[in-house]
Amino acid sequence: MIKILSYILTTIYSLCFLGILVIFHAIQWFCLKLFGYNAHKVSVDWLQFFIMRCTNILGTRYTFTNPYDIEPNQPLIIVANHQSMYDIPPIIWYMRKYHPKFISKKELGKGIPSVSFNLRHGGSVLIDRKNPKQSLPAIMKFGEYIEKNHRAAVIFPEGTRSKNGKPKAFQTKGLEVLFKKIPSATIVPITINNSWKLLKYGKYPMGLGANVSFTVHKPTKLASATDKQELIKNIEATITSSINP
Repeated sequence: MIKILSYILTTIYSLCFLGILVIFHAIQWFCLKLFGYNAHKVSVDWLQFFIMRCTNILGTRYTFTNPYDIEPNQPLIIVANHQSMYDIPPIIWYMRKYHPKFISKKELGKGIPSVSFNLRHGGSVLIDRKNPKQSLPAIMKFGEYIEKNHRAAVIFPEGTRSKNGKPKAFQTKGLEVLFKKIPSATIVPITINNSWKLLKYGKYPMGLGANVSFTVHKPTKLASATDKQELIKNIEATITSSINP
C-alpha cells in the first residue's frame, strides 16, 4: 500500500519539480542578464525553497540546526557527507547569506533546466572526475574565486553519494587544494542524515516521510591548524560520528 501511494505522490512531485525548474530557468536568465549576480543569486535561493516545498508532497521534513553565529562576508569551506541530490537545496537555502558554491561533475552542466544554468553562471565549478589535468586546475581557480569574493565553497569529500547513508572514506585531494587556495577560510563541518531515504527505491518511486536533518558543527579557522592532514581527519570524524546508523 505504501509503495502504491509512493508511485502516486512521486508522479505529482515530479510534475511540480519539473515545473519549478522550467519556471526558474527563465527567472534566473532574466535576473542574471538584466540585473546581474545579486539578483541571480536571490532567484537561485528561492528555487531551493520551492524545491524543498515540492518534496513536502512526499512527506519530507527538513531540520537545519546551526547553533553557531558564523560571520558573513568571509570565505568558508563547508564540508559535508553526501547522501543524495537533496543535500543541496537546504544547504543553499539555509546558508544563503554565505553564498554557497559547489564542486560538481561536468555532466550536470548541461541538459537540466535551472540546475545547469546556475552551475554554469552562479560561481560553482564543473569538473571531469576522470581527468585530474582538468579538475585540479579548475578547483584551484574555484578556490581563488572563493577567497577573493568571500563566498562559501561546498565540498562533499566522499566524492559520490552514499546510497544507504553509511559514510564513505573522504577523498582528501580536493580539500587539500581548497586549503591552499583559501587560506583565510573558516571550515564549517555539516552532518547530513536521512536524505538518502528519498531515493531508497531509486528515482521512481521515491521514499515517503523522510526527516532530513542537517547539523552544523563548530567552525574552525583554517589558519589556526598547524597540521592540515590532522585537521581533515578531525573534520571527517566529526561529521561521520553524527551520522545515524
